[in-house]
Amino acid sequence: MSGWEVRFSNTRKAAYFHNVQTRESTWEPPSHLSDAQLRALPGSEYLVGGVGAGGGAQTNGENEQVRASHLLVKHSGSRRPSSWKNANITLPEAEAREILQGYANTIGQDPVKFAQLASEYSDDSSHERGGDLGVFSRGQMQRPFEEATFALKVGEISGIVKTDSGLHLIMRTG
Repeated sequence: MSGWEVRFSNTRKAAYFHNVQTRESTWEPPSHLSDAQLRALPGSEYLVGGVGAGGGAQTNGENEQVRASHLLVKHSGSRRPSSWKNANITLPEAEAREILQGYANTIGQDPVKFAQLASEYSDDSSHERGGDLGVFSRGQMQRPFEEATFALKVGEISGIVKTDSGLHLIMRTG
């Protein structure tokens, strides 16, 4: 067999994939396994809903999870006004909002453009992954970010969301 099984993380309250032969663990389904093979893995009862290309592992009920990407523009009032590209951000919030609105206008509802702009312009370390934050559940993100993300349908992109970290565009991906 493939050596893969599904386990449940009590810390993150989420299913993950573990290979008992290589001891590799990942939150993402192994790409070489089909949906049918994933559902046949030991522990697959922890999986609810879709799994597969970027689908992540989801649980239900109070542990509902989402996957999202974001594009963060920090400003002088941000909790930590520095980033990978600027050690001291002095941009006023109003200008940060204008910049982010420009990105939103360019992106429209195009996930490829979203990832491209997040890679180039996001003030968060997730820029290395096109803005991908991975899978998270309620209580793991700042409240406005969480509420906006859970309100989106998969594939939708939010308007501008303000948190203590700065201003975000959020795309729900799972």
